[in-house]
Amino acid sequence: MSKKNRITDLPNFDPAEYLKDDADIAAYLSVVIEEGDAGELAHALGVAARARGMAQIAEETGIGREALYKALRADAQPRFDTISRVCKALGVKLVVQPMGA
Repeated sequence: MSKKNRITDLPNFDPAEYLKDDADIAAYLSVVIEEGDAGELAHALGVAARARGMAQIAEETGIGREALYKALRADAQPRFDTISRVCKALGVKLVVQPMGA
């Protein structure tokens, strides 16, 4: 008889632990943007900000740490200005290209 695992016994997965540099962050955000879910983009920016250090991102953006946590959660709808400032602080940029490319 095999032992059943309970969800509560499984380790927590934190993608922030795997975002080591700008290239990792850019690749992660690119995949999320491809999915087209605004809530997931906000959440992914929050994950990337935690990977870099939320206090550092808050300082570089001029947005309070607590305000960033609120703005970058999955159910948030951050303003484009917030997204732009966070991307700049993360060392990445949003790029527009034709859909057929």
